[in-house]
Amino acid sequence: MILIDSPPATFTGHRLHIPHTKSLQIRRNFLRTSEISAVDRRNRWQTLDCSQIRTRDDPFKCGARRKAETAMVEVGDDRLRRIARYLLWTTEAVYILWLFLLPYAPGDPVWAISSETVNSLLGLSLNFFFVLPLTNSVGIHFLEAPLLHPMAEGLFNFVIAWTLMFAPLLYTDRKRDGYKFSLDVLWGLMMFLTNTFLIPYMALRLNDADPDEKPSKRSRLGEAMTKGAPIVGLTGAAVCLISALWSLYGRGDGGFGGVMDRWQYLIGYLGSERLAYAFVWDICLYTIFQPWLIGENLQNVKKSKVELVRYVRFVPVFGLLSYLLFLNLEDEDN
Repeated sequence: MILIDSPPATFTGHRLHIPHTKSLQIRRNFLRTSEISAVDRRNRWQTLDCSQIRTRDDPFKCGARRKAETAMVEVGDDRLRRIARYLLWTTEAVYILWLFLLPYAPGDPVWAISSETVNSLLGLSLNFFFVLPLTNSVGIHFLEAPLLHPMAEGLFNFVIAWTLMFAPLLYTDRKRDGYKFSLDVLWGLMMFLTNTFLIPYMALRLNDADPDEKPSKRSRLGEAMTKGAPIVGLTGAAVCLISALWSLYGRGDGGFGGVMDRWQYLIGYLGSERLAYAFVWDICLYTIFQPWLIGENLQNVKKSKVELVRYVRFVPVFGLLSYLLFLNLEDEDN
């Protein structure tokens, strides 16, 4: 930017009188002015020698200010990511200590687990996705389903089905390379052991990405889950819906009572069984992580459905279903 600053000048006759002390400075400015006059004055912003010329009707625009604002945004984002990582690692520590090791939560800790809890967990695993109970109900008895309370079966299968739906979301996460370990192992541990492993993933994905590192290729399981995302979503959502209905109306001839009786059982179940208590924690964490992950991966959704997914993502289960149904598989293949 060039500004012409000259000392006071007076006209004597037809001559311009300028104080002698500023003559050298004014001479340089007049030389520069002669250069400016050669620029097209119809353009409000002129460029000369990598400088910008300010006109009277335009405000001064400083590129350095824009860079400073960008830097402030980056610093702010970095600060938020540090806070989020701290909260996530704190949550992981509390999760492990409170739910696995300490004796203060309802039920038995891992180191003092009872045989009754082990038998209940085995029975719930055999009734995975209600395959055995439903086949038994239509007269197929190649293996008898353990007789468990429908509220316990419903809660177990609801969480497992929701975990299944998280697989395509993790494999299409744009920040998944921040997690340097196997996503196959991570999802397998979440699905068949405990959901505590999702918390470290959420923390590690916030690490700074290496700009020179190419995105990692998906495994065979990742490719299958991504390409079959709509099927995975519909299957998981269907099991979640069946789980809710099964909890309230399943095994109607088993003597488990009506809706109020089952509700009372659920309250007592959550207050006495560590496994059920942990499932409630998982549901709360999934309710937070689902809109978080979907919101940062809306670019994976078909353009015509982005606004729909943006708002529906806050609805448990069905927000994730909308993401999986409207995932842009063509872009994912590229």
